[in-house]
Amino acid sequence: MRNKRKILKILLTILSLVLFVGLIIYLLPMMKGILTQDGRIAFKERLDGMGAGKFWIMFALEAAQILLVVLPGEPLEMLAGMCFGTIGGTIFIMTTVCFTTTIIFLLVRKFGRAYVEEFFKKDKLDKIENSKFFKNPKNIEIIMTILFIIPGTPKDLMVYLGGLLPIKPLRFIMISTFARFPSVITSTLMGASILNGNIKFSVIVYIATFLITLIFIFIVNKFDKNNVTSEAIKSMK
Repeated sequence: MRNKRKILKILLTILSLVLFVGLIIYLLPMMKGILTQDGRIAFKERLDGMGAGKFWIMFALEAAQILLVVLPGEPLEMLAGMCFGTIGGTIFIMTTVCFTTTIIFLLVRKFGRAYVEEFFKKDKLDKIENSKFFKNPKNIEIIMTILFIIPGTPKDLMVYLGGLLPIKPLRFIMISTFARFPSVITSTLMGASILNGNIKFSVIVYIATFLITLIFIFIVNKFDKNNVTSEAIKSMK
């Protein structure tokens, strides 16, 4: 059974990478001119020309990004903003995240740590399980919420860890989905703004997000007297 899962993972990873590279090759000629008005119009026309296909391609890529941990998250979120706009892109990403998170959680609960080890190194999981974070079930929901809110944390790893933690399925799925909202809407907003020619606004959003993140981390560290959250972040790097 385990060998079959490994083979399936390899095949899905190859398929996802081929799909991702194919999409980039398809859009690349238009991306080069996206800083110009004509270039943005051409890019929009290329996206519109994909029809409903862009929805299924983006769904497959976003699901693969979480299920297989082989694709970058933020670029896909920005691309979702370009394809569906800020609101549509955010709803699309959040829905896909909820769907894939549920699948992963149920798989981990069924197959246990052995399933997680197929995606992450054993010593890394040992390090996390021996941390204060993993051994602190009382505050685990609060800590998970903070970790999902902070941009740059390994959210895909945390999704897999969810099935190993002493936390109720529905509560974890809600946390892992909705705590991503600030990061997701920032990325989709940037993608939509770039496509609409608001490059300066995108830069401002990026800088503002960076500063807010620093302030948030500072506040968390200020009140995290036992260093549980900071240790959790370090253990996942």
